[in-house]
Amino acid sequence: MRSDQIKKGVERAPNRSLLYALGYTKEELDRPLVGVVSSWNEIVPGHMDLDKIVEAVKAGIRAAGGTPVTFPAIAVCDGIAMGHVGMKYSLVTRDLIADSTEAMVTAHQFDGLVMVPNCDKNVPGLLMAAARLNIPTIFCSGGPMLAGKLNDGRRTCLSHMFEAVGAYKAGTLDEAGVEEYEENACPSCGSCSGMYTANSMNCLTEAIGMALPGNGTIPAPLSARLRLAKHTGMKIMELIEKDIKPRDVMTKAAFRNAETVDMALGCSTNTMLHLPAIAHEAGVTLDLDGANAISAKTPNLCHLAPAGNTFMEDLERAGGVYAVMKELTKKDLLDTSLITCTGKTVAENIANAVNRDPEIIRPIENPYSQSGGIAVLKGNLAPDGCVVKQSAVAPEMMVHQGPARVYNSEDEAIADIYARKINPGDVVVIRYEGPKGGPGMREMLNPTSAIAGMGLGESVALITDGRFSGATRGASIGHVSPEAAAGGPICLVQEGDLISIDIPNCKITLEVDEEELAKRRAAWVCPEPKVKTGYLARYAKMVTSADKGAILDF
Repeated sequence: MRSDQIKKGVERAPNRSLLYALGYTKEELDRPLVGVVSSWNEIVPGHMDLDKIVEAVKAGIRAAGGTPVTFPAIAVCDGIAMGHVGMKYSLVTRDLIADSTEAMVTAHQFDGLVMVPNCDKNVPGLLMAAARLNIPTIFCSGGPMLAGKLNDGRRTCLSHMFEAVGAYKAGTLDEAGVEEYEENACPSCGSCSGMYTANSMNCLTEAIGMALPGNGTIPAPLSARLRLAKHTGMKIMELIEKDIKPRDVMTKAAFRNAETVDMALGCSTNTMLHLPAIAHEAGVTLDLDGANAISAKTPNLCHLAPAGNTFMEDLERAGGVYAVMKELTKKDLLDTSLITCTGKTVAENIANAVNRDPEIIRPIENPYSQSGGIAVLKGNLAPDGCVVKQSAVAPEMMVHQGPARVYNSEDEAIADIYARKINPGDVVVIRYEGPKGGPGMREMLNPTSAIAGMGLGESVALITDGRFSGATRGASIGHVSPEAAAGGPICLVQEGDLISIDIPNCKITLEVDEEELAKRRAAWVCPEPKVKTGYLARYAKMVTSADKGAILDF
C-alpha cells in the first residue's frame, strides 16, 4: 500500500508513534488509509451540512475495510463575497485548494481519497488536485439547496433575490418585497438551487465519471444524500483494490463527454474556466474552439434557473444527469466506452436511466435549441474568445448592436446602473476585472442582476473581461480574452463606440477601423496594479488568460 511509506518497517517506528498518538490502533493501520477531504465550514450554506456527509463517507469506508482520515479544504461562498473586495478572493481559492490538498496528501501518503466539496471553486479545485495526485479518488458533494417559496406560492431562488435588488432600485419593488425574497430565496443548506456554477460542476463531476449517480442532483436535506455518501465511501475501497486512478477516468474523451453534457444542461459559463484547468492537470488540452464545435452539434435539453423556472430538485426527480446522458446517446453524442469511478463504463452506468419528465429534460427530438447552452464568440474585441450562456439570453438580444458605456471597474458600473444612467440599447463594458487586472476575475452578478431587475434584460448587453455567476442571465458576455490589463482590445474601447454582438454566428465586433485602433493602442498606458501585496499580487503575476482556464503559469 502507498501508506506503507508512513507505517511499515522499523524505520517508520517514529511515524507510527505519531499515528498512535492520534488514537489509531494497529488493526486500523493495517488497513488502507483513505483521506477524506472535508470542505465543511460555518460560513457557506452549501457546506454547513458537510460534517454529516463526511461522517457518512467514513462509515462507508469502515464498512468496506478501510480507515478514514479527515482533513480540511477551504471554501468561499460567492454569494456572500459578491459585490465587494471579497469577490477578488473567489476564483483564486481554486488554486489554493488544489495546492493545499496536494501538500496534505503527499505528506501523509494516503492510499485513496474521497473529496467532499460542494461550491464553485471548491469542486474544480479538488478535481484539479485529484488529477495532479493521480491516486484512487472519488467525489461526493453536499448536494443542492431546495428551491424557495414566496408567500403566494411561487418558487424562487438566489438569482431572483439579486434581481429583486434591481427591481427595488427601479422602483418596482418595495422594501417589504425585498425582505420577502430575502427570507425565502435560500430555504435550506446546500449549493444554491439553480444550475449555477456549483451545481454545474457537481453535475459535470458525474458526467466525467468521478462521482456516483445523484452527486449533482440529490437535494442536500434528503437522507438519500447520506446513503450516497456511504456508498461513495464503500466505492473508494473498490477503486483502491482495482487501482483505478483519476487519469484513467479523466481522459480527453471524458472531458469531451463533460462538455457535451454541459451544453445539454445549460451550465454556468464558469465551466469554460474550470474544465480546461482540470484538464490541464490531467495532461489534456481543452480549447474554446473545441467547446464551440461541441455546442454546435449538442441540443440544449434543460432550462433550469436562471434560464427557466425549474430547479435542481426537479432535475433529480426527472432522472438526473444520467437521464440527460441517455438522451444524448440517441444521437451518439457521447463516448460510452469509457471507464468511470463506478468501475463500469458510461454505457453500463446509464443503461437503466429513464427520463421521467420530458418538461424538465426535453427529449433530444424536442430540445430548447439545436445548439448547446454556451457559445464562444470571437472578433476584433475578443481575438482569443469570450463566452455567453446563450440558453439564458432573451431572443431579442441574440443579435444586438449598441453604443458602449465604458467602465474601468465593476464598482463604477454598478453605481451608474443603480442611478438609472443606462439606457435601452446600451452595451455596458466593464474592463480591468480579468484574472490579472482584477486581480481575481470577479463575478458580475450584481450588475447583471440589476440590469435584469430594472427591466433592461431584453435591451442591454454587458461585456467584461471578468466573469459571471452561474445565476446570471441575459446578454452577459464574459471572459473577454486577452483581458484589458494584458493589452487586449477591450482596453481600447471608448464611450459611444458601436459594438455588434451576433451570438448565433459566434461573433463580437468593435465597429472601429483599424487605423483608429492603432492610434489608441499607441496612446494606451497600462494602469498600475490594483493590488500590490499579498496572495492576490502573487496570483496576478502568475495567472494566465481566461481562454486558457486562468491557470497559473510558473
